Amino acid sequence: VCLSVYVYLTLGGFILAIVTMGPYSLLLFFSAMLLLLLIRCLHPMHIHYWTLGLQMCWQTCWHLYIQYQLYWLQETPDLRLLLATSAIMLMTQRVSSLSLDLQEGTVTSPFQNSSQGLSVLIQFLSYSLNFPALLGGPLCSFNTFVESVRQMSVTSQLASYLGRLTSKMLQVVILVWIKYPLKELLKSITFTVNSPCVCQNIIWIWVLSLLLKMNYYAHWKVSECVNNAAGMGFHGYSRSGKLSWDGFSDGSPWVTEASSRPSVFARQMVFKRFNRSPLFMTFGFSAWWHGLHPGQIIDFIIWAITVQGDYKIHHFLHPKLTSKWRKWLYVCLNWAFTQLTISCVVVCVELQSLESVKLLCVLMILIL
Repeated sequence: VCLSVYVYLTLGGFILAIVTMGPYSLLLFFSAMLLLLLIRCLHPMHIHYWTLGLQMCWQTCWHLYIQYQLYWLQETPDLRLLLATSAIMLMTQRVSSLSLDLQEGTVTSPFQNSSQGLSVLIQFLSYSLNFPALLGGPLCSFNTFVESVRQMSVTSQLASYLGRLTSKMLQVVILVWIKYPLKELLKSITFTVNSPCVCQNIIWIWVLSLLLKMNYYAHWKVSECVNNAAGMGFHGYSRSGKLSWDGFSDGSPWVTEASSRPSVFARQMVFKRFNRSPLFMTFGFSAWWHGLHPGQIIDFIIWAITVQGDYKIHHFLHPKLTSKWRKWLYVCLNWAFTQLTISCVVVCVELQSLESVKLLCVLMILIL
């Protein structure tokens, strides 16, 4: 039964890729076939570095080609190419996570056990190309994916499944609805670089970032809905005894400030594996994964410096926070600065251009 589910998920991914990306779907199929080839040819101890390196280079080639069209040729890239590149970015997360599991021994290579070789290969291919995660995610480990498919085969709690799906779809509607008053508010506020009213500029940046984050949050919930609609994401039972369908989740939009998928991916691939300057290496890798747009590179450098500065300030001030009112004041100021930093980062990452970085620098200078 499980094998048929894997085939169903894989064929769905092939069809979805061809329909949405056209000839550019070959870029995605190449990544999936490259992973299987590397698993066949390399020892598990060496597979992760080759997989991550080749996949990132493949992804970067298309990112640079898109930038060539945008900045040199002054052309608008094909929407299907943009969609394929976005899917390749998500594919990079999945194949890198799988190769790391193979290297660490938490997943066994199919070529080490010939009796299960074909079935495991189909599992690997399904993990790479399954249609619920093809265009949206979220990122999960290979073992979590396999367990979810197993639960999908043995669990048939239709009432709970439909109820949870309805609840998440309602959250999507609410998130989309919130965007409209934010758009109207943004239109009513004018951002002026030389304006003496700094608070107005801060509010403008914050509202714009909040509008952009609503797009993130809605996308997360749509991804969860697609996975749940396909029958995936069952996560056992909660403490109250109710069925949980949050096995595949990017986090809650009501409590999360940044997408957990890229942050977990960068932390897993870089931060935990480098002893020298792990923070700057992680932010540098994030800029590389996002596409090396000029604005994004500078933005991630500024973000890394800001985080490093926050660490040092916290280390310096923490012994001096002896009274309760000082602690509360520090918490409030730190929260406000964090909100402003995240808002500026979101705007710069989304706009991608150097103009957004200039906007960030001007705003920081005005505040300081």
